[in-house]
Amino acid sequence: MSALQSMRVGIVVERREIDSRWADYTWEPVGVIPGAAPLVSPTEWLPLRAGEDWEHFLIGTLDIELFRRETEGYRANLTNVPPHVYVVLTRGTEADEPEIMPFLATVCPYEAESYTEGDEEIVEGVPMPDQIGAWVQQFVDSYHVDEPFKKRRNKKAYDPRKGDFSHHSPPVRGGNGSGHG
Repeated sequence: MSALQSMRVGIVVERREIDSRWADYTWEPVGVIPGAAPLVSPTEWLPLRAGEDWEHFLIGTLDIELFRRETEGYRANLTNVPPHVYVVLTRGTEADEPEIMPFLATVCPYEAESYTEGDEEIVEGVPMPDQIGAWVQQFVDSYHVDEPFKKRRNKKAYDPRKGDFSHHSPPVRGGNGSGHG
């Protein structure tokens, strides 16, 4: 399944100081910036704003891709107030990688949910900017097709009382043919 349309977004995360013996701070996606330019280096984040115990960074860019077969998920998302862009962050594992890295940006809640199974990724929905919402709505309006509900029919089971042996073989019994097994 190939992408029909894509839009580049900048990934904004918040680093918040915490009082814990296991960690000094937490990371959480807090926003996306439509059309953001890629960073010069993936390890040189752009500080955006800061408070007493928090700081927001632009940590990179990703493409949101829209697929024809996922419009049901996009429609479900657009009914949220507000709709979301789901951001998946992964932890850097190599010495030259940052502590966290952008991995996926999607507007399909079903796709995002598939990354919540383990504890390796950070998955959060951030408010969808109006520009992205209009783009997704236009895509859904253009490509969504309601799938009619199809009730599955049960296959007829073999009923020995009806004597229909044309499609079914009689049960095989073991033994020596004398009826004394």
